[in-house]
Amino acid sequence: MKRLNFTLDNATVELLNKLAAKFYEGNKSQTVRAALESLAAHQGHDGWVITGYTTTRTDHNVSCHSCGGQYSEGNIVFKPVFEKGNSPAAISHIPKEEWIECSDCVESM
Repeated sequence: MKRLNFTLDNATVELLNKLAAKFYEGNKSQTVRAALESLAAHQGHDGWVITGYTTTRTDHNVSCHSCGGQYSEGNIVFKPVFEKGNSPAAISHIPKEEWIECSDCVESM
């Protein structure tokens, strides 16, 4: 572990505190690491990155991609929105299976 000394503006400090408390039990180091990993995943990647989710109503029985929960026709679930990376081979590697997430899994990501 290495100690770094840098200055953040007040708004950034407030955001760091809020995110650390909400997602990482107050651990600011873990919060900064997650933010940097997310930034790295979205910059210059070659494959596909989930950039958000859109809601959809199921018209058949589906399973959550993350937890495997079962959802019957008529339930509201979430479909990922993918961003294509830089590689020309990315098109052939987009997930082909139906990808649905439940609200619990989307909120925990």
